Amino acid sequence: MTPAPSSRKRAIVFAYHNVGVRCLSTLLAHGVDVALVITHHDNPEETIWFGSVAELAALHDIPVIIPEDPNDPAVVAMLSALEPDFLFSFYYRLMLKAPLLNLPKCGAYNMHGSLLPRYRGRVPVNWAIIQGEHETGATLHKMLEKPDAGGIVSQQAVPILPNDTALDVFNKVTVAAELALDRILPELLNGCVTAQPQNLAQGSYFGGRKAEDGRIQWSDTAQAIHNLVRAVAPPYPGAYFDTKQGRFKILRSLQPTGAVGDYPVPTLFVDNDRLFAQCGDRSMLRLLQLEFDGRDVTAQNFPALVGATFLPLP
Repeated sequence: MTPAPSSRKRAIVFAYHNVGVRCLSTLLAHGVDVALVITHHDNPEETIWFGSVAELAALHDIPVIIPEDPNDPAVVAMLSALEPDFLFSFYYRLMLKAPLLNLPKCGAYNMHGSLLPRYRGRVPVNWAIIQGEHETGATLHKMLEKPDAGGIVSQQAVPILPNDTALDVFNKVTVAAELALDRILPELLNGCVTAQPQNLAQGSYFGGRKAEDGRIQWSDTAQAIHNLVRAVAPPYPGAYFDTKQGRFKILRSLQPTGAVGDYPVPTLFVDNDRLFAQCGDRSMLRLLQLEFDGRDVTAQNFPALVGATFLPLP
């Protein structure tokens, strides 16, 4: 007797980072036949604080490839031969073009770390914090060649608390991505989902960020500086400023209370055994973790490091 054909849906998965790990795990939990995983080599110049998609795939005996260009015709031909029902992209870092997106019979879907159409583009978690948002989330949407522009099939919001760092929020977004995918996957696999078009005019698009974008402008408000500090806090490179004494990094700060300082210009100072910065709006920002040339700065050693109990800021 000839066995009945399998009813399992076959998927090709492009994935990286924690979102890639958790969403690939979700596909496997739902019985999806993941025929191939495409991922990245870890960058030796990047702090690798997240899980490995390649290791998860190996655990489940799923083949893995790491092409320099996923859109190479030879790669496309290899993936086409797998006859996928779905293509998923979970925090894969390269753009996928039409020949790839047109391969799956049931569609290509991407998980994005924001509440689309807001914060389309790169590093959406970091940008949401910098912009002072109180909420973000994850969105599963159909893939088009235009980035993050396809119809939405599932979305999950999470709060951004006043002292959350990018790592705190990214961990929430990872859970949001898992929830959004887990909730819609049975309907998606059964072909019962209608994507809701995005109104891109109501959204926003942001580009990538570099380490030098963490430079603090002391003319900014205390709230804006606090937002920058937490958006680029470790494992990201950190917010920094340069003085005649050398480079300082602010790695953690506390939500401003609205208290105003007495200095005529932005100033770093000690008060009641605590470190503060008076910012461009004269509001005070409490500094919880400060480094000078890689050394921890405290209220106790600050005077010895800078030669005074206060330091005017550039």
